[in-house]
Amino acid sequence: MAVTLQRPSDRSRRRHRTTLMREINVTPMVDVMLVLLVIFMVTAPLLTVGVQVDLPKTKAAVLQGQDEPLAITVDAKGRIFLQDTEIDINGLVPRLHAITSNNPNARIFVRGDAAIPYGRVMEVMGLVNEAGYRKVALVTEQRHATARPKAKKAPAK
Repeated sequence: MAVTLQRPSDRSRRRHRTTLMREINVTPMVDVMLVLLVIFMVTAPLLTVGVQVDLPKTKAAVLQGQDEPLAITVDAKGRIFLQDTEIDINGLVPRLHAITSNNPNARIFVRGDAAIPYGRVMEVMGLVNEAGYRKVALVTEQRHATARPKAKKAPAK
């Protein structure tokens, strides 16, 4: 029994090369991008401020701004945090000057726990105001329409 083997000619090699798949499968890339999108959507709200406080409720409108504000937080124990770092009240103003590069137009949000005395939050706001910062705001939670306290009627005479 005799078998002859033929070497493929140059012409058949070229034809084989041109029949390769020229499409890019983007399905794995889309899957990865969707997973990353979900991860960032879940973690982004957690990155703003890490100190847990029970904010007071109010009906005030939400402030709109371009830049990311600094957050000063007074927790339920009266401790002061600049972003996520606990700081002494005497070191608050120098740290603010260092972070904002002495910019009096830097936006600063003061977050105070609902359980602490009003004077402690006002002490922090007074220090920030004395330091020359003009854009200081209190942060509260939006009160729901159903949570509005009912007014008492005056007794009829």
